[in-house]
Amino acid sequence: MIKVHHLNDSRSQRVLWLLEELGLDYEVVRYERDATSRLAPPELLAIHPLGKSPVIQDDGVTVAETGAVVEYLLDTYGEGRLRPAAGSEDARRFTYWLHYAEGSAMPPLLLKLVFSMLPRRAPGLVRPLVKSIAAKALTGFVDPQLRTHVGFWEDELGRSEWFAGDQFTAADIMMSFPVEAGADRAFDPATKPRLRAFLDKIHARPAYRRALERGGAYSYA
Repeated sequence: MIKVHHLNDSRSQRVLWLLEELGLDYEVVRYERDATSRLAPPELLAIHPLGKSPVIQDDGVTVAETGAVVEYLLDTYGEGRLRPAAGSEDARRFTYWLHYAEGSAMPPLLLKLVFSMLPRRAPGLVRPLVKSIAAKALTGFVDPQLRTHVGFWEDELGRSEWFAGDQFTAADIMMSFPVEAGADRAFDPATKPRLRAFLDKIHARPAYRRALERGGAYSYA
């Protein structure tokens, strides 16, 4: 049986969702973030040298990185589901969004989180300086980058109902985390009707709801 090493409030929620969409049996091994640092616990280092989640184990195979896990599950169990036909324009879009979700979308969202947290964690004497530096980084670089990305997402959803065409695919599962995190820290969904509709549609999917039941509390749902 597929074993998912699942960290709360993390990218691994997408893996549970994909498994539910595919109707596969799986076991969840839960890990909790440190309440102060929000880092993964050291126990994950026993599963993978980077100590990150998601990681899956399947019949002696260990796969890490969300995109790689998604591709493995689709290649091994998908039977053509949740991906467009090979060679089509939608297939090219699918590959793009599958990798864009982590390669381009998540770095500025992570920077937004880091620079927003820095002043609160800085020692009192240097907190004003850290706050000033963080504010300049956010206003001068991070926030403009996020506005560009969010505008791109909104425009692309004007081309088709989903990110890789008019059919729901695993690319939408991959994009769920940046869009959910973006709605939490980068944009007001009320100002982006297509992204709001995307969030409403994915949150209403039965497989998404079942994955929440298996994975536990998830801040972005």
